[in-house]
Amino acid sequence: MSAAVRGEDEASLRGLVERSSELKAELVSFAQGPRFDRWLTPLLLEAAGPQRQLEEGDAIRIIDHFILQYRLPDGSTVVDRFVAGRRDLTEADRQMLLGWRDPVEGVFEVQCKDGDALVLLNLVDDLEYRTYSNVGRAAFRGVSKGGFLLACLVPVHSADGAWLISGAMSHYPKSSATEIARAALQLATSHPELVFRNPEKIEQGWLSMREDRAAFIEFCGSDELILSPAEAEERLNAYYRHRQEAAVAERPDRARGRRLPGIDLPAFELPQPLADSDTVGVIYDEVDGLNFYADYGMLRDLFADPALAGRRQYQDVLRAYLRDESIAPLPIRRLAAAYPETADAVFRKLLRKSGFTWGEHGEELLRRRKPWYYAQEPRPGVSVVGERLREVASGTRRQKFTRARRVPRQPDHP
Repeated sequence: MSAAVRGEDEASLRGLVERSSELKAELVSFAQGPRFDRWLTPLLLEAAGPQRQLEEGDAIRIIDHFILQYRLPDGSTVVDRFVAGRRDLTEADRQMLLGWRDPVEGVFEVQCKDGDALVLLNLVDDLEYRTYSNVGRAAFRGVSKGGFLLACLVPVHSADGAWLISGAMSHYPKSSATEIARAALQLATSHPELVFRNPEKIEQGWLSMREDRAAFIEFCGSDELILSPAEAEERLNAYYRHRQEAAVAERPDRARGRRLPGIDLPAFELPQPLADSDTVGVIYDEVDGLNFYADYGMLRDLFADPALAGRRQYQDVLRAYLRDESIAPLPIRRLAAAYPETADAVFRKLLRKSGFTWGEHGEELLRRRKPWYYAQEPRPGVSVVGERLREVASGTRRQKFTRARRVPRQPDHP
C-alpha cells in the first residue's frame, strides 16, 4: 500500500470516528428523553439500590446497555427507533448505528499503542481488536502495554477491523493480572456466547462438550438423572472433583508448583428455585448441553400415568415448562419420546384438544411456545478458555509474542 493510499484511509477513518462522536451524543440525548423514561429510570433506580447512590461509570454502562441492547416491548432497541426517526442520516450513518446493536463485551489486554488506536486482545474470545475512542487518544492516557481494560466495543462498519470504545472504560495495571483473569474466567463461563464470537471456539466448544458429556455418562451411568436437590448437588460436586483430578493427572507438569485455573472451584450449588423443588432433573444433552429442571420427577410421573393430568398440580408443572422462557424444548421432547403411548393423552387433557397428537402437532406446539429457541443457532454449553487467558490465570509469562487472530469484519446489518 502506498503512503498516499494509507494516508487517505487514515483520514477516512478519522472522519468516521469523529462522525461516531456526533452520532453517539445525539443518540444518548435521544435515549434520555421523556419517551424512554418509563424503561430507563427503573433500571437506574434498581442499580442505585436503597441508598440511591450510583457511581458515574456504572450509570454510563447502564445507559449504554439500554441504548444498544435493551429490548423495548415491540422488540426494537433505542438505536432502531433513533435510525427510523432520522431520515436525514446517510447510509453510512445508518450502517454504523445499526452495527452498534452488536457490541463486544470483554476483558482486554493491551498489546500496544498504534497512533490513535490501542491494539487489544480480548481474553474472553481470544480475538484482537484495533480500538479507537470517539474522544480521541486522550481517552487512553494512562493506559500502558501489558495493562488491562474492562470495556464494551462497537464496530465501525465502514472501516474493516476498526472498533470504538462505547460507554465507560476501566483500566488496570499489569499487576492486576490475577483479579483480571478471575473476572475474564467468570465472564467466559457465565456468558459463553461472548466466547463464541470467535468461530474457532465454537468447534472447540462442541468437541469439549462431547468429551465432557461422555465423561458425565461414564461417571453417572446415564445422561439423564432425577434426584433430590441435595443428591443433585452431591452428585455434581463429585463429578466436578473427578474431572479436576483427571485433568491434573493428565498434566502433572502444569500443576507442579502452582494452581491450575479451574481447580478448587467453589462447591456447586443449585439456584434457590431448584433447591426448593421436590426433585431436580439433570439432563446432559448432546446439543443443549447440561441443564437442570425443577420438579422433573413430577413431570415424568405425569407422562408415565396420563390419569394424573386431571390433577391441577401436574397440569401446572407442564404449563410452566411450556411457558418458561428459560426452559428449552428438550425436557418435553425427552418425555414425549420416552412415553409415546401416553404423550397424546397428556396433551389432549392439558390443551383440551381431542385431536391432538404429538407426532403431528408436537413440534408446532413447541415452536409456537418457544420461538426464541428456534430463532438462534445452537451453541456449545461449554466455554473454551483461550491460551493467553490460561497464561494470565496461572501467572505464566509469555515466552514469545504470538499475534492473535484478528476479529473478522462484522456483517453489515440490514
